[in-house]
Amino acid sequence: MALMNPPLKTPKTTLLPPQAPVSPSHGSSSNSPSSRSKPIPYTGSPLALCASDIRLFFQNAWSIPGIMRPIHSASPTPLDELYPSGPNILALVLHAFLLVFEAGFLVSLPLLAFVPVWAGAIYLVVVGAVVWDVSGALNGTVDTKLSSKVRLEEREVRGTAGECWVYLNGVSIGHHWMQSNLDRLSYTFRRPIIGVHNRTYGIIFDLIQCIIERNFCYATADIRRSYAVIREKLLDPKYTKLILIAHSQGGIEGSLILDWLLGELPQDIIHKLEIYTFGSAANHFNNPLRESKSENSAHAYAVRHIEHYTHAGEFVARWGAITFSRMENRYMGRIFIQPGSGHLLNQHYLTDMFPLDKNMRVVEENKFMNMPVEIPSHRIANGNTKDTEVESLLDGVEGNTAGSTVKDFSRLWGYRNGRTPAD
Repeated sequence: MALMNPPLKTPKTTLLPPQAPVSPSHGSSSNSPSSRSKPIPYTGSPLALCASDIRLFFQNAWSIPGIMRPIHSASPTPLDELYPSGPNILALVLHAFLLVFEAGFLVSLPLLAFVPVWAGAIYLVVVGAVVWDVSGALNGTVDTKLSSKVRLEEREVRGTAGECWVYLNGVSIGHHWMQSNLDRLSYTFRRPIIGVHNRTYGIIFDLIQCIIERNFCYATADIRRSYAVIREKLLDPKYTKLILIAHSQGGIEGSLILDWLLGELPQDIIHKLEIYTFGSAANHFNNPLRESKSENSAHAYAVRHIEHYTHAGEFVARWGAITFSRMENRYMGRIFIQPGSGHLLNQHYLTDMFPLDKNMRVVEENKFMNMPVEIPSHRIANGNTKDTEVESLLDGVEGNTAGSTVKDFSRLWGYRNGRTPAD
């Protein structure tokens, strides 16, 4: 008699609800002896953070191929980063050249100790000139503030007039991919999208910039430009809501910008803000309670809604949001960890979450949004979650939900096709 195959497990998305704020009387547990296995908090020594990042790199190196996979999208469009179009192929060729060139430069640095100072200086100038020229071909226009070019119906624009949507891109994004990201977001949510371009200088140099930003809390020119735009829009009385979308390195920049906003603007202005990240590389996301004895609701926090979307098998998400979500009260917001891989915004994250039909509108049923949700028991034990919506959907069985799917918890899903989720 033939042996029966074991039943296949239904893939599930892991949901990490926001953790309960740390009581002021007890202090943060991030530095307690019991949490030594957890990542170093972003307020720790920058050098220790850099050493920790190196360890995280090797621990998660197996997931580096997952950044680009799958190569082929289930429902490809010309907006996909790996779609075989002329501009996409050119971008990939230029990035491949910079990857090899910059890797060779880093390997050659120790050899500078054996050449005259003037020769080393000339070498550095030549390398800088080559990177500047090639990255200039990727970045295109010097204008760092871009807008989506999707033609929206008048009723769609009129219905969302009180909203402002801002996008912060990640590493290796030149002008063409930036415009593709903006247009894909605009098709998805039927809103005009403003983008503050974080210009690329090659994957390796971009990663070095990431390490400097997140470990030294250093605000680069890209962060300062983005902060100025976001602050201006928040203070504009015609906007009642600002939705910030951040991808990859944009998550680092968004977390630092949020720190500045929390230190400068009144709480009622901050309360206009909603943040949604994809494959975030940030090592923290602050969102303090507005009052020390607030109720368990989104309105109790400075930022009303924060959601992070990640793929379990891609390096950047593991190096950022997935690892640092273990920090109590330091990575706030709901975190969705989907099985699978892929780091590119359009081809992987948005295609999975918001597949488009032939009319470039979001399909109502898709695999990711219909995926069952599983909540780790440690996130709901002893009242460790402060998310009333999550608690209302729990079925009383530790670690499970009452037949709920991702779309039941995803506020961002409520914005699809020009809709607006209820508050």
